[in-house]
Amino acid sequence: MNEPEQMEAGFENFDERVQIIDKLMDEYSDAILHLVYTYVKNETTAEDLTQEIFIKCFEKLHQFNERSTLKTWLYRIASNHCKDYLKSWHYRKITLNDKIFDYIPSMSKTEDEIIAKDEEDILAKAVMELPLKYREVVFLHYYEELTLKEISKITAMNPNTLKTRLKRAKEILRHKMTKEAE
Repeated sequence: MNEPEQMEAGFENFDERVQIIDKLMDEYSDAILHLVYTYVKNETTAEDLTQEIFIKCFEKLHQFNERSTLKTWLYRIASNHCKDYLKSWHYRKITLNDKIFDYIPSMSKTEDEIIAKDEEDILAKAVMELPLKYREVVFLHYYEELTLKEISKITAMNPNTLKTRLKRAKEILRHKMTKEAE
C-alpha cells in the first residue's frame, strides 16, 4: 500500500480500515483542515469538523467503491459535511446570532422584525440552556421537524417518554420566556 488512492476497496477488516484512515490522516489532515476552515472561518469549529469528517470516513470506508480515488472521496465527504454544517440549526440559529451585525438593527428593518428577531434570539438561548435530555427532543422535533416516532428510532427511547420530555421542555421554555418578557 504505497498511496491511499491505490488501496483496495471492500475494507471490511477493522485493522485494515484503521491503517487506511491513519494513512489518510497523515497525508491529508492539514489539507482537509484548511478546506473546512474556508467554509466555517473559525479555527476551533474547523478542527472539530475535521475530526468528525475522519470519523465519518472510517465508518463509511466499507462503502468506498473505487469510482474515484480515496483522496477525492475524502474531499467530497469533507465538502458535504461542511455544507451540512452550514445548513444546520446550530450554525444558522446560534453561530450567526453571535455576530455583532445581527444585534444592530438596520434602518430598513421594521419594529416588528426587530421584536421578532429578539424573541427568536431569546428562544434559541432558552433552548440551548435546557438540560440535554430536553434540548435533544426539542431540537429533533421542532428544528429537524422529526415525528416522535422517528425520534424514538433515533434515540431508542419510548415515544411516551419523548412526549413527556417534550411537554416538560415546553413548560420550562414557557416559564423562561415569561420571565424574559417581564
